[in-house]
Amino acid sequence: MAFASRIIAIDGPAGAGKSTIARSLATRVNAIYIDTGAMYRAVALAALRAGIPLTDIGALERLAREVRIEFVAGQRTVLLNGEDVTAAIRCPEISSAASKVAVIQGVRAAMVDLQRRIAEHQSVVMEGRDIGSVVFPDAEVKIYLDASSETRVRRRAADLEAAGLAVDLESLRREIEERDHRDRTRASSPLVRAPGAAYIDSSDLTPAEVEAALLKVIERNSST
Repeated sequence: MAFASRIIAIDGPAGAGKSTIARSLATRVNAIYIDTGAMYRAVALAALRAGIPLTDIGALERLAREVRIEFVAGQRTVLLNGEDVTAAIRCPEISSAASKVAVIQGVRAAMVDLQRRIAEHQSVVMEGRDIGSVVFPDAEVKIYLDASSETRVRRRAADLEAAGLAVDLESLRREIEERDHRDRTRASSPLVRAPGAAYIDSSDLTPAEVEAALLKVIERNSST
């Protein structure tokens, strides 16, 4: 499918299905998929490896400016300073650390600069928390993908179990609630529905149905 838009911005809370649909959508519209959450996870991984306390804001901001984070077109691969960390950044410890790193203004500024550079010369499908509101407020297509908290807990649990990890549903529920609170109340780039963003609730939809709904939004924007 061809489309006129160069940037498709997808925002929403953790577990709404953004990564799954954005990867599939990027293939459909011949664009590169950018998982911005993976960028903060990579910074968190680098910090933990370097022994940097998550309370040391200055060191974390410097680290965010120094690390090299890359994506491989057509793949899920995430490279940190040339190393494939795709699997390493998905463990619960990194998830928790990433949500703390992501509230730091200087870290977000460094990642936003990188996200904009990536999109300078190629079409992208980019997903995260502030893509349509902060990173690309003038994106041709903006979507807010949502889901109920219970649905998001079930999806996250299924992902962890598929990776062979033990799941405590109550702990997972608390983790997602805390992450939602941090995302929505942080001073820098809080999670909001960007002006003009199409709202899609994926709670009762299959991935194929979500993709079809997003493609309709893209087609509608491409024809205006």
